Amino acid sequence: MVRHLRTEANAGRMLPFVIEYQGRLVGQLTVAGITWGSMCSGHVGYWVDESVAGRGVMPTSVAMVVDHCFRTVGLHRIEVCIRPENGPSRRVVEKLGFREEGLRPRYLHIDGAWRDHLVFALTAEEVPEGLLSRWRRTRSRHSPTPQNAPGNAGGNHREPRN
Repeated sequence: MVRHLRTEANAGRMLPFVIEYQGRLVGQLTVAGITWGSMCSGHVGYWVDESVAGRGVMPTSVAMVVDHCFRTVGLHRIEVCIRPENGPSRRVVEKLGFREEGLRPRYLHIDGAWRDHLVFALTAEEVPEGLLSRWRRTRSRHSPTPQNAPGNAGGNHREPRN
């Protein structure tokens, strides 16, 4: 698995990241299917340990990676495809303001069957100020941020790294 991720990353088709929170591995995020030319896009997949779910770790990590893809890598569009029944993953993209574009019937083969996925997308023009900046601003309006929350200057959150 790690060898495959490294090979794809070296070929420019994938950006794998680990997510650390308070000094321990709590998740993984990958930008895969990177396509250049007239498309300049990729899709994001992620998971996070249940012990840190609901603390803003994944929305913050996705926002940071999307900003990296738009500003540094030069991608124009990012997609996230989520099974309709996966409420926690849907909340991540909804919090970040990804646009829901529709349903892809029988999109991926998972757990022995072809599964439908909802498609969410964002383009660079939709977040000229950066997705992390927008997420922080939106989050601060809706709830106070504790000193140790991800994305806060006083916290222990580190940028996802590959």
